Amino acid sequence: MSIPLADLGVILPELLVVLAACVLLVLDPITPSSKKDVLAWMCLGTLVVCFFISANAMGDRTFAFSNLVVVDSYASFWKLLLYLVSGLTILLSLGYLKEEKIDLAEFYGFIMLSLTGMMIMVSGTDLLVIYLGLELMSISLYIMAGFKRFEAKSIEASAKYFILGAFSSGLLLYGISLLFGVAGSTRLPEIATAVHDRGLNDPLLMIAMMLLTVGFGFKVSAVPFHMWTPDVYQGSPTSVTAFMAVASKAASFGAFLRVMLEGFGAIKQNWSGLILGMCVMTLILGNIVAIVQTNIKRMLAYSSIAHAGYALIGLVVAGWLGTEAGVASQGVSSIMLYLAIYSFMTMGAFAIVAILRRGGLEGEELDDFTGLAKRHKGAAFLMMLFMISLAGIPPTAGFIGKFYLFMAAVNAGLAWLAVVGLVFAAVSAFYYLRVVMVMYMREPSSDQELETRLAFSPAATIVLACAVAGVVFLGIYPSPLVSITSLSIIPLP
Repeated sequence: MSIPLADLGVILPELLVVLAACVLLVLDPITPSSKKDVLAWMCLGTLVVCFFISANAMGDRTFAFSNLVVVDSYASFWKLLLYLVSGLTILLSLGYLKEEKIDLAEFYGFIMLSLTGMMIMVSGTDLLVIYLGLELMSISLYIMAGFKRFEAKSIEASAKYFILGAFSSGLLLYGISLLFGVAGSTRLPEIATAVHDRGLNDPLLMIAMMLLTVGFGFKVSAVPFHMWTPDVYQGSPTSVTAFMAVASKAASFGAFLRVMLEGFGAIKQNWSGLILGMCVMTLILGNIVAIVQTNIKRMLAYSSIAHAGYALIGLVVAGWLGTEAGVASQGVSSIMLYLAIYSFMTMGAFAIVAILRRGGLEGEELDDFTGLAKRHKGAAFLMMLFMISLAGIPPTAGFIGKFYLFMAAVNAGLAWLAVVGLVFAAVSAFYYLRVVMVMYMREPSSDQELETRLAFSPAATIVLACAVAGVVFLGIYPSPLVSITSLSIIPLP
């Protein structure tokens, strides 16, 4: 059986990314240590090419491989965001891996393989295709989480992520199996038809939907499926943590939204309450537990959980019974806008953590930031900017992201949910601004002054410049991104 060239053309970005990963893994053993960076720049060049291909595909809706894969504006939006995050991760890793003495070019190959899985996830219209993409993404992340092979906490992070991830994947696959029994297919359009025909009271259908929710809830770090996040974020190399917190979450949300809205759109009244409960619990736990954290990476891990809760507000709006089509669309676009903004401020925060060194170790404890403004004014100012944005304080991009989410909730008649989100946004300001207070209002000890340094590199500077540009520009002038997200939503039932 031959594969039509037109189908291969549809997935050309995926083919280029996986080809770059394979070429890198082949060239790595024969490339001198002094030339390893060339392989990373080859990956960056591939991402630039793919970026333009996907940008050119915006506005089209093309199916391939017997309608198993679709390239539409929705998928293209997520791919553009994933290219950007992957590129920034590679740039951040160029200097970071050298500092940590784990400068292995295969690392960039795993980033590209993980990216391939993410791209398949957001383009899949068949649950098995989405599952294959999810597993390719996850297996690569399991390996990267344990890349500091000489540190016990990195090995622990990898093992914990693998075990819990495999368990969640098993539940997801079981849900897919049950759906196949109900619908006779794993394709989303046929599942949607079966769901519509069988009505609201089919117990098998409900169990399958709940199992899928558990699987995706794990990937987006929603409560009560968040338990892996703090330990994995803390133990993983910081550039991996940034990639995991942003790219993995974005791709998982992209697939989650497509499955729930295209596959289960006919029974929104059955799952909207479930998503609402997850949303509120995620907001509460993520923000409350983050208050007591003294490790910056653990604090940002619980912050990541809380931000998943904010994003779920948009899904609640999209699925709420009686919501007008325009408001439901606003809910979907607000998620896309929020996660795009979240990418810039989170990448920036983790970039500061990655370049801050105390002795020969990462400066990831809150105490390591004591008096940073007196020693490194530029780094302290940038960290303050990212913390303020994460807290949602104007005129930063974080405020814009929360504003559009809360506005969508109010328009859907869920003003109380917007109030809950607003209350916990105020709670989050405590632990974000605590970092600012430590940097600007505490005096460093003499040991800290001697031991603390910044491992700046040209590549890390580019990452910080992009993060700052995103946080500031989108906070002042968000209209272009708002327009793009509004035009890139899924066709709602």
